[in-house]
Amino acid sequence: MNSISKINKELLFIKFPIIFPITYGSILYLFPNFEIQLIFITILLLAETHFAATWPFLLHKVNFHYIQTKKINLIIIPIIIVFLCLFGFFLFKDIFLLIFFASNVFHVTRQSFGVCKLYCKDNLEKKIQEYLIYLLNFLFFIVGYFRFYIPVIDNENLVLLNIFAFTGLIFVFIYYVYKFKFTENFLTFVTGSLIFYPFCFVNNPVHAIIMGVTMHYTQYLYLTHHVYMQRQSANENLIQPSFLGIKYYKYIFTLVIYAVVMSVLSIFGKFEESFLKYLIIIPIIGQMLHFYLDSQLWKFSEKHNRDNILVHINKIS
Repeated sequence: MNSISKINKELLFIKFPIIFPITYGSILYLFPNFEIQLIFITILLLAETHFAATWPFLLHKVNFHYIQTKKINLIIIPIIIVFLCLFGFFLFKDIFLLIFFASNVFHVTRQSFGVCKLYCKDNLEKKIQEYLIYLLNFLFFIVGYFRFYIPVIDNENLVLLNIFAFTGLIFVFIYYVYKFKFTENFLTFVTGSLIFYPFCFVNNPVHAIIMGVTMHYTQYLYLTHHVYMQRQSANENLIQPSFLGIKYYKYIFTLVIYAVVMSVLSIFGKFEESFLKYLIIIPIIGQMLHFYLDSQLWKFSEKHNRDNILVHINKIS
């Protein structure tokens, strides 16, 4: 029973978490009057909690010595990123937001392929996954750019756009199944391929970023939570403090407090006539730091990361 439960959780939260964008899209189109509430709840429960998870993941005691030896990568460069974000946001906002958008897409794409690599053992299949996921997400990035930054693609072209996009995806999926069979690896590949497909049909760029990326959020939350708990379990001989019966309360409280604060600050971006709109730069900085720090923490060419992250991830797969 535990084995079946584990497989179901992996499928639901990592390999093929398609239920999350389906749920988001269903609520969006069936209850359009609740659009703002949907955005806020998704940011609160998934997006910002996933950004928050970076910090207990990084600032765990197993990383303290590693951080000391990598001061430039893990201390100096993050500080520089903070100042560059402030500089970009206030002096050339449009260009900065485009860089932020591109960084988001690239970061999510890297994780999508990284998750595929966790489960796929065939080198050729992994290469095909890598090329196709990067290609498809790049094409969706271009679609997003020409829909929301330079609105060349208007609503009158959406039907034709989706015919091309949907047909292209079907051909890609048929090719994949023909070459490698229908397996759970295929489902993980589909997840990475569809994350940015909403750029082809939603009318608000916020939905394009959030809807499909809910799958990215759940993957990250599941994986970081698993690694954190495995690290704690390795020290079960030590007394684990609890609060109100919550054993790992510091981890939970970090995610909750960070998510609440950043979600509220994100909403301030809607106050166009108030100085409060500038506070949105705080969650944006948090996201940019997440993009960068993850590129360092999940770099398995580093022995430290293999010994303290990959070893625990392999216990899932």
